[in-house]
Order: sequence, then structure tokens, then C-alpha cells
Amino acid sequence: MVEIKAIIRMEDVHLAQAINYMEAYRIEVGLLINFEAKSFEFRRLENKKLLSGL
Repeated sequence: MVEIKAIIRMEDVHLAQAINYMEAYRIEVGLLINFEAKSFEFRRLENKKLLSGL
């Protein structure tokens, strides 16, 4: 999953939203990209519920 944002600063709520999408759609790995920050910003996310076999 790739989620693209254009926000000044990524906060925990943005990470939580991306993780919720990943859990809802049963996606193992995601990428959260922010283009609005002073420099390019990204986070690689893992759905630990799927990766651990739960």
C-alpha cells in the first residue's frame, strides 16, 4: 500500500490511519509518503498482525 500526504508534519494520527488501512485490507507492507515537508519524508510500515501469523 502507498499512501501519499501533503502535510507540514507527519504525526502519530497519520501513521495510525495508514496502519488501520493495512489491517482492514490485510496488506503486509505499506509506504507513507509526505511531499509537503521541508525535505522528502517517508515511512515504511509493517502490519505486525499479518507478519506474526495472528
